[in-house]
Amino acid sequence: MSDSVDKDSKTEEATEKKIRDTIEKGQLPHSKEIAIFTSFVAILVYTVFFAGEAVAELGAFLSNFLEKPEAWPLGTERDVIELYRAVMMEIGRAVASLLMLLVVAGVGASIFQNVPQFVGERIRPQASRISLFQGWKRMFGVQGFAEFLKSLGKLVLVIVVLTFVLSDDHRRLLAGMITSPVAFATVIRGIAIDILVAIVFVMAAIAVADIVWSRFHWRADLRMTKQEVKDELKQSEGDPIVKSRLRSLARDRARQRMMAAVPRATLVIANPTHFSIALRYVREEDSAPVVLAKGQDLVALKIREIARENGIPVFEDVALARSMYKQVSVDNVIPPQFYQAVAELVRVVYGNKGQRRTP
Repeated sequence: MSDSVDKDSKTEEATEKKIRDTIEKGQLPHSKEIAIFTSFVAILVYTVFFAGEAVAELGAFLSNFLEKPEAWPLGTERDVIELYRAVMMEIGRAVASLLMLLVVAGVGASIFQNVPQFVGERIRPQASRISLFQGWKRMFGVQGFAEFLKSLGKLVLVIVVLTFVLSDDHRRLLAGMITSPVAFATVIRGIAIDILVAIVFVMAAIAVADIVWSRFHWRADLRMTKQEVKDELKQSEGDPIVKSRLRSLARDRARQRMMAAVPRATLVIANPTHFSIALRYVREEDSAPVVLAKGQDLVALKIREIARENGIPVFEDVALARSMYKQVSVDNVIPPQFYQAVAELVRVVYGNKGQRRTP
């Protein structure tokens, strides 16, 4: 019941991250029918292009062996080994091309479906792979039953097609039995090719259907619940609470750096309580006044307090303070539209300093 409820709740398509993680774990859609189809294609190619010559050579060897047994003495153990080795070599030459074609077909089927990659997770020992209970579930569960029905359907389809294709071949077989062995071998080869062609066409249809189904089923298994999508979004973008805390810490550090810079200010522009802007201007260093700190409400009051403690003049100008607060940035020079107003205040500051120096 819980499994069905869980599947029903997975209404969202898999995200790119989940698909990428699944692929990295080696959990890719795979169709066994593609490998079977390519194997039959390899056998068909062998039968059409290689089997005739290979079987002829093998038949000639066996014929020579049967007609001239005296050429193969079996008096000692060494003679038996030599005969065994010769027979195996002839059989090996006959089927070597078939084995190579089957290997190429298997590798090609794998590459056709997915790009080869090494995945350590696939070879890691897992208890579920040797568990009798898990094995029983795989064999007799829903997946096992589906595989059984698929195999049964393939068998029925192949039998029907072969019955139709070979309906007239029994006459060829009977006619070939009264001919020479070489001609009869040709008849057998022709019938085998008919059988393989029919099987290849049947397996091609089954393979196409199976690869479509396997990819659809893979996508369906990757579906996510709404909560899983939300959790993944949180992980990818960061927890909002943590991000808010980090932003708060960053603001605190920036505020501390501003307050530490206020004692170096040349003057502070403020309205009575709401805004304060600390500016520094040294003719030899700066082309225009630089904003060291700015603040509103409690921060503004703190800037004014530090300025008074360090003997920095504070000019109260409501309009100028409000306008500058919105348009200036800390550690940047003031915009050109404030040059004249600030220059007058700087002139006052330097004038007062000159008066203090005069005895």
